[in-house]
Amino acid sequence: MKFHGYFRSSSAYRCRIAFNLKGVTPDFVPVHLPSDAHTGADFAALNPQKLVPALELDGGAVLTQSLAIIEWLDETMPGPALLPQDAVARAQVRALAQLIACEVHPLQNLRVLKYLREEMAQPEEAVSAWLNRWLTDGLEACEGLLAGRSATPYAFGEEPGLADICIVPQVFSAQRFGVDISHLTRINAIYEHCQLNSAFAKAAPAQQPDFAA
Repeated sequence: MKFHGYFRSSSAYRCRIAFNLKGVTPDFVPVHLPSDAHTGADFAALNPQKLVPALELDGGAVLTQSLAIIEWLDETMPGPALLPQDAVARAQVRALAQLIACEVHPLQNLRVLKYLREEMAQPEEAVSAWLNRWLTDGLEACEGLLAGRSATPYAFGEEPGLADICIVPQVFSAQRFGVDISHLTRINAIYEHCQLNSAFAKAAPAQQPDFAA
């Protein structure tokens, strides 16, 4: 397998955590987003959406979208389950994961921020306000979804799963953009606990071969 990603991409970060939890090590192909490597003809042929990640399977199929890649991984690879067996719990986990991946993360995506800065001529203060608004709203919603649950080490139990895989990169993004989420005690507790798990620690952006400060 070949995994096309970028060290700072939240979507790629999610996949790296899932690979580590499953003990899978695909060949890594860096895609340098700041230099628009994802918009070139070669990558566009691989993923017409021109976004990372993309996973080339040994048989030639290409998977895109982090949640689709992670669920394929969970369905086809041995190792710890990333989704619970109970149908209600599984739907709840997917809801939190999709809240982050579909509602929050797209609004901080590089192409959106670039559009705000360049096409809409917004100053950095306005871009920062945009990020603060949507990242805070989204993570507060995640906190609310977890509020009625018992305080387990991970979001939905004693073992890590899809919800944690999505929470950790999103908290990293909030830190990166200087968004204050110190009031989100459950989200922060989950994030800190995940840092003790080597699967999460090895997936961190600073640990990747294409890392650039």
